[in-house]
Amino acid sequence: MKITEIQDLIKFIAKAGVTEVEIEQKDFKITIKSEMPKRKKGFDEPMVQHLQESLATSPPMQIAAPAAAITHPAITAPESPDENSNYIEVKSPMIGTFYRRPSPDKDPLKDVGDMIKEGDVVCVIEAMKLFNEIESEVKGKIVKFLVEDNTPVEYDQPLFLVDPS
Repeated sequence: MKITEIQDLIKFIAKAGVTEVEIEQKDFKITIKSEMPKRKKGFDEPMVQHLQESLATSPPMQIAAPAAAITHPAITAPESPDENSNYIEVKSPMIGTFYRRPSPDKDPLKDVGDMIKEGDVVCVIEAMKLFNEIESEVKGKIVKFLVEDNTPVEYDQPLFLVDPS
């Protein structure tokens, strides 16, 4: 199972509200546990039982997701026609917590005014206790961060603006 398939499975399980899932196939076994607090007794058990039965009776999941959609941020031009119209929005490739620093005791990876090139690590997004380094797919100068450090981000949420000129 590829890492992108596992990430997609984690997203699916998080949306379903399940607290624990275990999948076992010929060549691997994976257990995913959520840190969500248990709700009223008896509430989660039928959902877990139903999901386990579905996984046991269905063929192995084939999750088709482009690797670039998970490992790199989406890049689009801003939609609003204003002074930012010539800037490129760099968007989050996943749900998680946005960090500008690789660790709390280190300097930010990039600041406003820094030049970036393709492949530069520009931020980190934590998802399910995994810290994912987000690499730039554009070349230019960082103009503005749209998200505060240590805040939750959604998939496809704009993170910062880049001036490609």
